[in-house]
Amino acid sequence: MLSGLALLLLVCVHMRVQGKPRSQGLGCDEYLGSGKVMDRCGVCGGENATCRLVSGVFKHSLTKIGYHKIVEIPEGATKINVTEMVKSRNYLALRSRSGRSIINGNWAIDRPGKYEGAGTMFTYRRPNEIRSTAGESFLAEGPTNEILDVYMIFQQPNPGIHYEYTIPEKPVDPQPPNHRPEGNAVNGQGGYDNHRNTHQENYTPAGGGRDPARLPDHQVPAVQPPRRPRDYNWKMAGTTECSASCGTGFRSSSFRCVARLNQRQVSEALCDSSSKPAPQQEACSLQPCPAFWDIGEWSECSTTCGLGMQHRQILCRQIYANRTLNVHTGRCEHLERPEITSSCQLKICSEWQVRSEWSACSVPCGLGQRSREVRCVSNVGDFVPDEECNMNLRPFDVENCDTGSCAKSWFYTEWGNRCSAECGMGVRTRGVLCLTNHASSLPLEGCGSEIPPNSQVCNSGACENRIEWFTGPWSQCSAECGAGSHQRAVVCLMKSEEGLSVVPPYECSSLDRPLGQQSCTLKACGAKWFHTDWSACSKTCEGGFRVREVRCLSDDSLPSDACDQKLKPGGREDCSPEPCTPNIDENCRDKYFNCNVVVQARLCVYDYYKTSCCASCSRVAQKQKQSVQRQSVQRQSVQRSRS
Repeated sequence: MLSGLALLLLVCVHMRVQGKPRSQGLGCDEYLGSGKVMDRCGVCGGENATCRLVSGVFKHSLTKIGYHKIVEIPEGATKINVTEMVKSRNYLALRSRSGRSIINGNWAIDRPGKYEGAGTMFTYRRPNEIRSTAGESFLAEGPTNEILDVYMIFQQPNPGIHYEYTIPEKPVDPQPPNHRPEGNAVNGQGGYDNHRNTHQENYTPAGGGRDPARLPDHQVPAVQPPRRPRDYNWKMAGTTECSASCGTGFRSSSFRCVARLNQRQVSEALCDSSSKPAPQQEACSLQPCPAFWDIGEWSECSTTCGLGMQHRQILCRQIYANRTLNVHTGRCEHLERPEITSSCQLKICSEWQVRSEWSACSVPCGLGQRSREVRCVSNVGDFVPDEECNMNLRPFDVENCDTGSCAKSWFYTEWGNRCSAECGMGVRTRGVLCLTNHASSLPLEGCGSEIPPNSQVCNSGACENRIEWFTGPWSQCSAECGAGSHQRAVVCLMKSEEGLSVVPPYECSSLDRPLGQQSCTLKACGAKWFHTDWSACSKTCEGGFRVREVRCLSDDSLPSDACDQKLKPGGREDCSPEPCTPNIDENCRDKYFNCNVVVQARLCVYDYYKTSCCASCSRVAQKQKQSVQRQSVQRQSVQRSRS
């Protein structure tokens, strides 16, 4: 048999375990001593069978701007989560059944933060990042002590609202045959529009539909001995602190268990809990709360690049009885009024710039193409991708050019009347020319590769004792294929009775000297690569490039595709790798953070802005100077190529 004192201690320990709040994991381990944890329903060592999860999606299509009811959250709900599925211009709102607006009430949009209501704390979130797609949400641990109504302030098509919460599982009572659940529509007030929702709710027992778990044998309450109520009773111990730091709040009376004999405080387990007086609330008045400016968040920038505007809402508000209400702006006159508009700039708008003159035509005659450099440039002079500029406004960087008609045939003169030898065999010549509009040693399109002969044999009759030119045999052709040349000896001879003798060439100056060299072709070589000289470098420093034209030409100097691509000379190469070293003035600095706007507005020509935004204006001036230098170099290169 247990003694009376041991039995009393056992009862106290059991009641402490039974009376410990089940939402505290520490109590679960401390008093049960079994290493068990709380389940989702807040039961120590439970199996998630004493509560159920309620969830759904509100997808109703709305047309009227204003407050529309989404769902009703019952009293005692926990794990509350209401989330907008996609970011929109709509807002979530929360209102208690007693009429108090907790979040975004009375057409006033609250800032994200924590808001107390219905016995719990709600965390309100509203992502404002430009690239974020997450919608609004509010969450609370609960439990709630009254019914709450969730609304949506409708302004654009509803993207869908997901909600979920957990409520205690109640025993199923026998229902009358004709029982039907109540609708969710309530009377709307203050702009709140209540209607039936066209969405589905899922009621899921947290334990997967299993029966409530039985208490383990070691948790079955022990038989309590009869207690004498006259030994202990409840006594008022005072009141709680006022619920509000200013304005009007409430305070409640508190009670403690005391011994009747000496009025000393003892454990509450010794008093009858059913006889504990209910706490009494009374209003408590403190000094009035001062009015304040409630500042909303900035809207998105009105433009995606360049200067734009953004706006925000400000309201003069004051706290009354733990409620924040809108008041006349005159009550906030003693405070500095926050700005409601502000300039903004997400990034600098870029523009197209022509960075060079037109190049020389790609062909010396006929129709060809010419090009120029067109770049997308930011307002500080940096090159940026073409996508940063408006592609519809891009200047042409390639166009056709006509340098005149090409030669179509060979032109030649009449044969000369004079033979190269006054006696004997000689030659006479004529002029042969492929006409073109510029000096060139290569035949062009239309002339062909068969050059008409420019010399022929002539005979001036038998020679006597006279001087004459003597020619030796032609040497071997200098080229194995294609155009080459070969030579022969040409000497001045005098014929006399004694025979032939070599005399100085001036002795034959009265005679036309035969050719000592002429072109020759043994066989066709096929196509070869030809190229022009390099152009001027595109930049004078920091690395530029230069180009040249490369063509595949056949033996008759016509375009061909027969060249070996592996042997093709390069048409572009880097140049001017040395870095630019602009003069840096340590005293030249920007005095304002928005000097890029001054550069964009082209205000650097004025002395005030040139001084206030010295660094930005100098950087642009340096870029322009380098551009002028490059254009000058390119013009000089074009002039040299034309001459």
